[in-house]
Amino acid sequence: MANQLVWQDRFNIGVEIVDNEHKKLFGILNRLFMYKSEESKSQWVCQEGIKYFKDHAMKHFTEEEQYMASIDYAGFETHRRLHDNFRQKTLPALEKELAQSSFSPEAIDHFLGVCAGWLLGHTLTEDRAITGKAVSKWGELLPEEQQAAMRNMIIQLLSDMFQLKANVVSDCYGGEKFGKAVYYRLAYAGKKGERWEIILGFEEKLLLNTIGGMMNIDSEEINVMVINIARYMAQQFVHRISEQYPASADYEMKDEKLLSYEQFRKNLDRENPQSSLLFDTGEGYFAYCVIAPHLFESESEGTTIKAETAMSEIKNYLDDNEVGSVKKGDVSRKKKILVVDDSEVVRRAMLDLLGQDYAVEVAKSGISAIKCMTLGLPDLILLDYEMPICNGSVVLEMMRSDEDFADIPVYFLTANVSKETVHKIISLKPAGYLVKTLKPEEIKKNIDDYFKKKEAKA
Repeated sequence: MANQLVWQDRFNIGVEIVDNEHKKLFGILNRLFMYKSEESKSQWVCQEGIKYFKDHAMKHFTEEEQYMASIDYAGFETHRRLHDNFRQKTLPALEKELAQSSFSPEAIDHFLGVCAGWLLGHTLTEDRAITGKAVSKWGELLPEEQQAAMRNMIIQLLSDMFQLKANVVSDCYGGEKFGKAVYYRLAYAGKKGERWEIILGFEEKLLLNTIGGMMNIDSEEINVMVINIARYMAQQFVHRISEQYPASADYEMKDEKLLSYEQFRKNLDRENPQSSLLFDTGEGYFAYCVIAPHLFESESEGTTIKAETAMSEIKNYLDDNEVGSVKKGDVSRKKKILVVDDSEVVRRAMLDLLGQDYAVEVAKSGISAIKCMTLGLPDLILLDYEMPICNGSVVLEMMRSDEDFADIPVYFLTANVSKETVHKIISLKPAGYLVKTLKPEEIKKNIDDYFKKKEAKA
């Protein structure tokens, strides 16, 4: 990452209120880069600078959205979705990491790398698209429900395979640099000529703290053995995800490559991704990008891996990309909670209330909930009893008719505390029920107590 962001004419979109705020955000990040390089600057100075950046970013988003609405910009909803992702997921995740690490140099690097990369990419594509100077990169993202299902599945797999408790940093990861990492690309082709590629990005310390620990590899550096094991685990990871999509059964892996960061960005910039996710696992960052199609129309860059020469090719990749050393550590798993409610207010409130201690996924309907469950079983479901079309009792009946879902504990959520409603709920024999009008701390305590009792019985 360069030490300074240089404002260029190509960043201007021709709207004064937008261009002026972009220049301010560039300037704030440049001061933060400067603070980081000066050891005399205190944690408090960095903390205030980051808060200043956040405040200006939120103000900018509001003004930009007002401008887009005033000109009836066709891409307004997609653009606002990108803003929401950054303000509701990316910034909170980065701030949480900063606080938990007491503003460690690594956490500050993550913050500056992701924010600077996001600002550059967003300005050059999405913001310039407002005035027709560019084309939006995110017009082909999966619908929100499918995106949520993909997030849910990856979080569960990270837990199952690596015992990691992951949180989403970004639903629209544009390749922002989050530290030294290894990038692994898998290319698949279908019988009808369909072409897809999947790129997984592993921060170095993530590989050592997972694979290095599991294999008891006596090394504090990424080496050929760690990368080679990571390859096969990554293939299993992708295969587990593809099992949830029947159409992928006819796809065959045609190519695998290790990429430098520059090659990774080139791959990501070449095509509009359908899904591009960034996670903080607690032991390092993990990216999962799905790109399609036309993969084989031109020769792509990277270190091609062939079975007979795999070990030497990996060694060359490590040497060429100067993969460094990191330390190993311990990991644990968060309990997974699925919140099902047709109210966005309730869904967001539950995310805010439970997100720090639990891996929380949300669904806005009974059908969405069933889809989420097929991609990864939760430890507990908080299910709205009074939903339109497919209400809570119907969802519970559907679950109990399927042996894969029958044993998942369900707590009903209800705002109606009439005797008749409570009687109906109790007759369904859920694990429990919660009244929505309870104080947030009481709701949280009920859920905490449920898991404590369950663990005590285990």
